[in-house]
Formats: sequence, structure tokens, C-alpha cells
Amino acid sequence: MLRRSLSRISPLLSNGLLLRSGPRCCSSTHRFCSSSRSSATLNPSVSREEESRESPRPAATVSIDRSGLHNPPEHSHEPSSVPELVKHLKSIIKFRGGPISVAEYMEEVLTNPQSGFYINRDVFGAGGDFITSPDVSQMFGEMVGVWTMCLWEQMGQPENVNLVELGPGRGTLMADLLRTSSKFLKFTKSLNIHMVECSPALQKVQYSTLKCADEAMNDDSSAKRTISMLSGSSISWHATLEQVPLGLPTIIIAHEFYDALPVHQFQKSPRGWCEKMIDISEDSLFRFVLSPQPTPASLLYLTKRCRWASSEEIRDLEHIEVCPKAMELTHQIAKRISLDGGGALIVDYGKDGLISDSLQAIRKHKFVDILDNPGSADLSAYVDFASIRHSAEEVSDNISVHGPITQSQFLGSLGINFRVEALLQNCTEEQAESLRTGYWRLVGDGEAPFWEGPDELTPIGMGTRYLAMAIVNKKQGTPIPFE
Repeated sequence: MLRRSLSRISPLLSNGLLLRSGPRCCSSTHRFCSSSRSSATLNPSVSREEESRESPRPAATVSIDRSGLHNPPEHSHEPSSVPELVKHLKSIIKFRGGPISVAEYMEEVLTNPQSGFYINRDVFGAGGDFITSPDVSQMFGEMVGVWTMCLWEQMGQPENVNLVELGPGRGTLMADLLRTSSKFLKFTKSLNIHMVECSPALQKVQYSTLKCADEAMNDDSSAKRTISMLSGSSISWHATLEQVPLGLPTIIIAHEFYDALPVHQFQKSPRGWCEKMIDISEDSLFRFVLSPQPTPASLLYLTKRCRWASSEEIRDLEHIEVCPKAMELTHQIAKRISLDGGGALIVDYGKDGLISDSLQAIRKHKFVDILDNPGSADLSAYVDFASIRHSAEEVSDNISVHGPITQSQFLGSLGINFRVEALLQNCTEEQAESLRTGYWRLVGDGEAPFWEGPDELTPIGMGTRYLAMAIVNKKQGTPIPFE
């Protein structure tokens, strides 16, 4: 099946003319590393108190003693130096009269409508805070494009299909996918592309990356639709997956999306498993505390996750992370695929089992404290692929889950080795160095043995740290390359 399906795509793997113009900038730091977890030091907000005192009033005169009045500084009308998100988080904690969960903190930090990390800026690439596989090399998006076209063939080549990407970043993966498949007109004509993106700033970046244009749908131009000039496919944006229309066979791509979903953290204590919470200390700093009693999350989600694990797996752990949003999202995906047909590809860093303490913060390609200046750094956690599998399988008997396999296995089986060889024959020396470096980052393990540059820039392979999993409707059979 793999050889037969890939034979249809072979022109892509040997055509060096598909090289994306210009080398990609890469960073030596990726999101899969460990992080610091100490409490941050934040500037406390300063409250002002004014005291006034009246002196005895003689007849017909008023005398005021101002010696006790606070002398405010000049420009007291200027805003406080404390970030708005910090004040917002502290107000939530004070209003509740107690700490908030790590999951609630993480959700506010990443997606708060006013100050969330992802909302108002482009955080991806060498100039941002971290890089992802599509930024590393064009070959990643090309191989995902091969996988998408192979699944479309297994689905019977439907004339209309929803192609959904969750958290598209800068739109680079989708652009490479469309550029790769542009010669397969029957496939590209079938696509209705849906970008699930909550950030208005990133939506604008994606619009540009995909070379979009708005065209009138009728003569009076009252209705318009957005078209990608890369393929002629229609494109629309949604804040959530629920907003994507039902009723069509659907292919969903979730690359480095699950790792940003908020996690609850639990720690073993003498009184049992307690939830890790975030509170404010007496000196107005954020700090971690343990819940004094079971929380709703521990009763619902921790209990459910532990039922999917063996007693041996749980016994040696001091910490457990659980991601309810990942379970809920997987339910949505599996239900949609069960009803409409299609499949989903999930690629992320994580493990096939219980996750311990993996939450990390990255700012400008460097790891920082999780509680340091919330909203200024990316927060992410390892993906629990076993939880995804169980969540999908409990939805319907029509669903089958395949993997996870390593990213190296996934890309290698789809033909990335042939692709890099073809590209190296039609590029400059500078592009060749970028291709070799990008190839190692995608499929290698550890430091690149061929590197001759500065040690701090040594390419680090993520081929075994990132995993790939597929969720499909059983009618399509086993997806490539999970045989």
C-alpha cells in the first residue's frame, strides 16, 4: 500500500525545482528540553495612602496642616510598571480567596484576549521565541503533504474535503503542503481549507504566507471568499474546531498544538495525590502550593487517567500531569471522523505513557522560570499520547488509532531521504548546508556529527523526541506509513 500510494507522489520526491526559495533560519534550541521551575520575582504593585489632618479653626479663617500628606511623584498619572496580565492573575487569585490551578494559569498566560502570549504577536521562527519543524525545513511540510494526499486517495478521492490545521503558526506548514500538491489538480480542487487560529495577529501572518486574496462570489460583490493563490483553494479562519462546518470528509493536522493545551499538575504527598496550584506569597510574588484537599480535577481527570495506567507505572511517580483539554479535543476529532470520515495526524513531542513534571517556559529561545513575567514566554508540556489513544478509542468503534511512531520513522517512510538527495542536486552551497542541517534536525538523534561550526549552534536532532500518531475512520484502512 505504501509503495503503491507513494508511486503517485514520486514526482514530488525527485523534482528539485520544488525547493523553497531562500534558506531557513534555525535555532539550536527546541521546545522539547527541560526547564527551570523556581518561583519568579515580580515587582509588587505599590498602593498609595493619603492622610489629612485639620488644625483648630479660628474665626473666619481656615488653616490646613499639610505636613502629614503624602507627596506624590511627578507624572503620577502614568500607568503602573506591573504588566496587565500579572495584575489580572493576581486579581483572580484574590477574588477567589485562594490559589488557581496550573491549567488556569497556563490558559490565561497563553490565550488571554488582551495579553496572552499567542494573541498579539508573531512568536515563531528565529526572530520569535522558538522554532518548529516547518521553520526548520520545507521538507517537513512537503512530507505532511504526501501523507495528506495518500490519505485522500485511501478515502476514495472525495470531490470535497475539509483540510483543517490546528494552530497553524505562521502558516508555513500549510504553504509547503499546498506548494507540494499544486500539480495534483484533482486534489487541490477538492480542498476546503480551515485554519483554527485564535490569534488575530497570526491570522494576518497566515493570510500573507498563504498568498491569500479575496474574490467576489457574485456580481454585486456583496459576498466574498478568501482564496490561496498557491493552490486556488478556499481558506477560512476559526477560533475553535467546533466552528469548522460538519458534513464533509475531514483531514485534520495538529502539529505542535497539543503541547500548548493547559495541564493540571499533581504531586504525591503524605495525604495522597494533591493538585499543584499557584498562589500569591506575602511579598506579592507568585508561588506554587499544594491543595489541602482533593480538587475537582483530581477527582475527575487524575482518577480517569490513572485508570488507563498500570499500578507499576504509577507507583514510582512523584508527579503526574493530566491534560483534560487534550482529552476533550481528541473526543471532538474522533467524533467528527467517525461521522464524516477522514483522519487526523498528530505530531508533537511527548511519550506514550504517563507524563511526570514536564511543564516548561521559553522566551527568546532560552528556558526561563514558569512564573517569571507571565505572558512574555511560551508555556508547553509533553504530550501524553497514551491518553490521546484512549480518548479516541472510547468515542466509537468506527475509529482506529495508529502509533505513535517516531518523527524519524514517519518522515523516513514517506521519502524524506529521497527528497533531500533530489534537492541537494539543485541548490547553492548555502542552501545545501541549510538542507543538511534541517534534515538532521528533523530525523536525527542528538548532536549532528557533521557539524563544523560553533558548538553553541550545533544542530540537535528531534527525530526521536517527536512522535506521530494517526486517528482514522476504519473505512479508510491503515494510514501510511503506520502499517
